[in-house]
Amino acid sequence: MSDKEAKKEKDRYKKTLNLPKTKFSMRANLVQTEPNVQKRWNKMNLQGRLREAEHPKGAFVFHDGPPYANGSIHLGHLLNKVLKDLVVRTRTMAGYDVDFVPGWDCHGLPIEHRVMQNLGEKARDLVPLQIRHRCKQYAEKQIKLQATQMKRLGTLGNYENPYLTMNPHYEAAVIEVFAALVKKGLVYRAKKPVHWSIANQTALAEAELEYKDREDTSVYVLFELESTEGLPAGLNAPEGEAVHVMIWTTTPWTLPSNLAVAASERDTYALYKFTHAGVTKYAVFGEELAEKVFGMPGVEFEKLGDCKGGELAAAGLRYKHPFIDRTGPLLTADYVTMTDGTGLVHTAPGHGAEDFMTGRKNGLDVYCPVRADGTYDDTVPEWLRGMSIWKANDEVTEHLRGSGHLFHDHKFMHSYPHDWRSKTPTIFRATEQWFISVEKPGEGDELNLRDMALQKTAEGVEFIPEWGRNRMRGMLESRPDWCISRQRAWGLPIPGFLNGSQEVLLTEASVQAIADKLRQHGSDHWFKSDAAELLSDYDPQADPEAPAWLKDGSTALADLEKVNDIFDVWFESGSSWNAVMRQRGIGFPVDLYLEGSDQHRGWFQLSLLPALGMMGEPPFKAVLTHGFMVDAQGHKMSKSIGNTIEVEELLSKHGADVCRWWVSTLNYNNDIKVDWKFFKVASEEYRKVRNTIRFLLGNLVDFDPAKDRRELTAEDHHSIDAWAMQELKTLVNTVREGYDTYQFRRASKAIFDFCNMTLSAMYMATIKDRLYCDAQDSDRRRRTQTVLFDIADALIKLLAPIVVHTAEEAYLSLHGKNPKDDQETSVHMFHMPEAEVFTRNEDWDAVMELREPVLKALEEAKEAQGISYPLDAGIALTLDAEQYKKLSPYLEDLVDLCGVSRLSMQEGDAFAVEVQDLREEPRCQRSWLRDGTVKERSDGGMLCDRDAAVLGV
Repeated sequence: MSDKEAKKEKDRYKKTLNLPKTKFSMRANLVQTEPNVQKRWNKMNLQGRLREAEHPKGAFVFHDGPPYANGSIHLGHLLNKVLKDLVVRTRTMAGYDVDFVPGWDCHGLPIEHRVMQNLGEKARDLVPLQIRHRCKQYAEKQIKLQATQMKRLGTLGNYENPYLTMNPHYEAAVIEVFAALVKKGLVYRAKKPVHWSIANQTALAEAELEYKDREDTSVYVLFELESTEGLPAGLNAPEGEAVHVMIWTTTPWTLPSNLAVAASERDTYALYKFTHAGVTKYAVFGEELAEKVFGMPGVEFEKLGDCKGGELAAAGLRYKHPFIDRTGPLLTADYVTMTDGTGLVHTAPGHGAEDFMTGRKNGLDVYCPVRADGTYDDTVPEWLRGMSIWKANDEVTEHLRGSGHLFHDHKFMHSYPHDWRSKTPTIFRATEQWFISVEKPGEGDELNLRDMALQKTAEGVEFIPEWGRNRMRGMLESRPDWCISRQRAWGLPIPGFLNGSQEVLLTEASVQAIADKLRQHGSDHWFKSDAAELLSDYDPQADPEAPAWLKDGSTALADLEKVNDIFDVWFESGSSWNAVMRQRGIGFPVDLYLEGSDQHRGWFQLSLLPALGMMGEPPFKAVLTHGFMVDAQGHKMSKSIGNTIEVEELLSKHGADVCRWWVSTLNYNNDIKVDWKFFKVASEEYRKVRNTIRFLLGNLVDFDPAKDRRELTAEDHHSIDAWAMQELKTLVNTVREGYDTYQFRRASKAIFDFCNMTLSAMYMATIKDRLYCDAQDSDRRRRTQTVLFDIADALIKLLAPIVVHTAEEAYLSLHGKNPKDDQETSVHMFHMPEAEVFTRNEDWDAVMELREPVLKALEEAKEAQGISYPLDAGIALTLDAEQYKKLSPYLEDLVDLCGVSRLSMQEGDAFAVEVQDLREEPRCQRSWLRDGTVKERSDGGMLCDRDAAVLGV
């Protein structure tokens, strides 16, 4: 038969077939269709309806960590927001009430820096209020931009009433948290070394640092002892010779601030006579480090004697500063080791946390001659005054070389803290700052904040993944007191006041009075008003904690000065559990916090500490973290490198649902490699899932579930339909467990495999004949359509949290709703099918195993006999008695499952598959079966019995 004749034969009965038909197109056109779906959601107030609906499982309290209101969203935002939306939607469709309030971090340096940068020279003439006004305008613009972009991703949330850290009610709630910490006695003001950003002239918290490799100069410096009298006898110091102590530092610029040298009490120190560059000198340092220190060519050395570090310090020795007219003591400190350097540590209390502690213990001044801009003040030698500390590294080194105090210097690479915003190196600089103590217990507490945090995170909080627990606890164990003050204009003011002697008014009542003012007027009121106005509702006489100098009338409220510092933005965002979740009545503690793994140091930790201080318990029950986006080679993504993918470009090419599908497939607990090819894979997977749904919808075009349902009965357990329902139940159980445990990858993989393998490769291929060729209203066809409908309904609901727009389109199509006319129906308002315990019919596993050798035999017959079309073949199976008894009831559907025209079974000793060539037998012109019943019918066509009965010929 020619191709033309074959086509004519095939087309003769085409109109009599029940062919699939649907408006659910093969091409998704997501870029065009998704905005229309979202417009419909807005019009029907989907967010409001979801909140008003019944929630049989109660509330699921989920809190949004606020992104910074600066610039368009990037891939990290996409990952974070889609993951959060998966949580919101899976919990909502599981029967929970999820009041998800998106938020934005609005204050802080990045916005102020951008505004000042945009203003250029004009910025110099602005007063703080003017700067704040422009910063607020900028933040509002960025919030609007980001909200639009986040909604384009298909995310649910109360975008009409988000939380903004710059709103007056939020600001007041932050200050209320501060008041609680003040009441506990956890807040103090002190001059201490803090991480300082020279570029932005403000203090920084640990969470605002990032560590990068940097080349610096390390120097070995000789400090001459003022006198050798009292040197421990074990050193065997020669009479009449100058003796030095040798220190090592990687920050030569801090040497003008040197006030002491610290040794290890228990380690051994030796006196060495050494000759270098023709000059002989005597120096004391750690015995273990001699080979390392003197390891360069041209150095000869001899050990003269030794003693313990404790003896050295107890001798009351003092050394002369190498270029400043002062002397310093030799002390001991627990942190001194023999790992690097010389075992003698240059100590500058104004430039290091450990140095500060040593200085405080030994009564040293907190001397810091470095100004906010990173230049020296006038207390240093004239040749250093006004000089940048970075330039001073070389200047100090050369000065030491010229004076003979430098033993050796060299360049080296090391990890060094940088300001995460300006990307510039930071320094330790002693300034007056505000701190929250993690070291001392609050009033009425047995434990300090650090120990409380360690106790609560040991068991009381779930960490996903579990390794996050030890990571966060390790950070808590080593964290210092929290420096909460910053020296900028755009932020929430710290509500403290100073008298003429720089004594502080800071009590629970005075702070609460400011909270009340700011709730009414906003934080600009602080900058507009004097102390008298700000404290007009505060009565010192009614405040038992008011300082005596205020109660006795020696200082009036009007004479007080406002503190000029603002809060660390991390304290603001770290108080969101109070400002949002408690103040709005959403719930406390929160069921889940979900952010990037860097937030173990940031938002997670800095929400935990204030909550413990005020509430005595963590703000969260569970903490879930995701990794970071890296390029295909594992490198950090950066615009400067040019290896980024813009979210806007991604959405314009693939649409939101493909991006959401991609996120759902990720092992997001680890860092995530990103490349265009990965989105192409996601797009292809999405297409396969969509086409599966299209097949389901197309074959339900003539099915009305109200009158056409044919339920499966116990007698149908041998049918392929029963197998399909069994597989659907397995899918529901797997997906629901994946969703419930935040294993979205497990859920999406199960859905994809179900669509690609269970349905497309197995079930759909098996049922095509009955769907297309059986009588339209036959029981067998309607029973299969009933199963298809139930599968489609369940599958679409399981998919709804991931591909939100596609699921909506599919659900409306399944239920015959026109999205233009119907403003009531949404798949997102329904619950997903529930997981259930059921007994699997394991016989189907044997049936599927039997299919494999049959398909293999057909493939071999194709090669050997040229039988290229399965319907041109029959299968004769030989099974042993046990197999025959088990599998013979499945014979009817096994024929369709194998895709052949007929299949027979017989008992025998050994398993065998025989392929029968049916090409000489007549073929049904309608179904193309060669089942042995094909003959010429009354209409002149060659039809099998089934098709003839359907057509009535």
